[in-house]
Amino acid sequence: MSDEIQHSDQQAGASHPRHTYSLYGHDEPQAEFLTAYNSDRLHHAWMITGPKGIGKATLAWRIARFLLSQPEKGGMFDAPAPSSLDVSPEHPVSHRIDALAEPGLFLARRPWDDKTKKLKQNITVDEIRKLKSFFTLSAADGGWRVAIIDAADEMNTAAANALLKVLEEPPAKVLILLVSHQPSRLLPTIRSRCRTLRCASLNPDNLSAALAQSGFETQSEIQTVGILADGSVGASIDLISSEGANLYRSLVEMANQAPRMDRQVMQTMADACVGKNAVDRYTMTLRLYAQFISRLAKFGALQPADFQEAANGEALVLSKLAPNIRAARKWANLLQESTARTSHARAVNLDPSSVILDMLLTFEETARA
Repeated sequence: MSDEIQHSDQQAGASHPRHTYSLYGHDEPQAEFLTAYNSDRLHHAWMITGPKGIGKATLAWRIARFLLSQPEKGGMFDAPAPSSLDVSPEHPVSHRIDALAEPGLFLARRPWDDKTKKLKQNITVDEIRKLKSFFTLSAADGGWRVAIIDAADEMNTAAANALLKVLEEPPAKVLILLVSHQPSRLLPTIRSRCRTLRCASLNPDNLSAALAQSGFETQSEIQTVGILADGSVGASIDLISSEGANLYRSLVEMANQAPRMDRQVMQTMADACVGKNAVDRYTMTLRLYAQFISRLAKFGALQPADFQEAANGEALVLSKLAPNIRAARKWANLLQESTARTSHARAVNLDPSSVILDMLLTFEETARA
C-alpha cells in the first residue's frame, strides 16, 4: 500500500458514496424511511443491511443529506411533506457534505494509522467516544445531528459497548445510521435498538445503471459480471478492474479439460499472480476459484433448470463434473478444504504461484476421483 491515506468506506477505483446522488434499486427502504419521517415516527437508530457493495452506504449518505437539509417542522408556513429523499447537489448541505464540512454530521469508520501507513483493523472505541462527544454538543440551529457508522460490523468490543450506551440514552433530534454487511456480528442488544432497512442485490438493469454512474461501462459483460458479483456494485468494480470476467472464463475452459488439464496453462495462471503489482490478480484468482467450486457444488446438488451461465459453455462443464448429489458433496468438501488452505497460505505468506498451482492440481485430482 502506498503512503497515500486510504479510506475504509470507499471502494477502490470508485468515488466516495457521499458524492453519489442517484441510488438504483432500493426504492422500498427509501420509502420506509420517508414514511417514518413524514409521520413524525423517526426512530433514533437505523441499521442498513444487505450484501456488501450494493449501495447501503450511498443510502446512508442520501438519508443524512436529506435530513440535514429539511427545514424545521411546524408553524404557519410549514413546507409540504417531501415525496422523495432527493437533494440537489447545489444545496448548501450537499456542498458541505461533499467536503466533509457539515457540522451536523459525524462519520465513524476504521481510522488510518500514520505509523504503519495502513488502516486499522477495527473501528476503535476512540471513534465512538468522539461520536458521543459530538452528540453532547447542541446543534447551532436546533436542527438534526446525524452519525454514520460504516461499517458497524467493524467495531471492536469496546467500541460496540460504547455505542450501546449511546443507543440506550440517545439525545433529542439525533439519527444514527449503521451500515452493516453482517448484522449477526453485532451485539443483539445493538440490533434490538435499531430499525432495519434491508437492501437487496441489484438486478442487471439497476446494476448496469449504477456502474455507469460510477464510470464503468460494461454492457458487453454485464451478465457475467452481474452473476459473479451477485448484484453488487462494489464486487462488480473489483471484477472489472481485475479483468475478472476473462479470468473466470479461463477457469471454466481449464476445468473443461479435467481430469487432464493443460500444465502450461495452469503454470501461466499461477505465474500471473506473482509480484507486487499482482496482488489484486492473486486475490481475484482465489476468489473466482472458490466461486467456481461453489457453483459446481450447488449445480450438482440442485440440478437447476433455470441455471444462468457466467461463461459460455459453463452449464456443460458443470454437468460433466457435478452430475449428481455425490459429486456435489465432493466439491463442497474441496471448497471447505481450499478455503482453509488459502487462509493458511496468506497467514504464512506462501508464494502465490505455488498456492495457485497447488490449488489447480488439487482440483484436477478431485475431478479424477
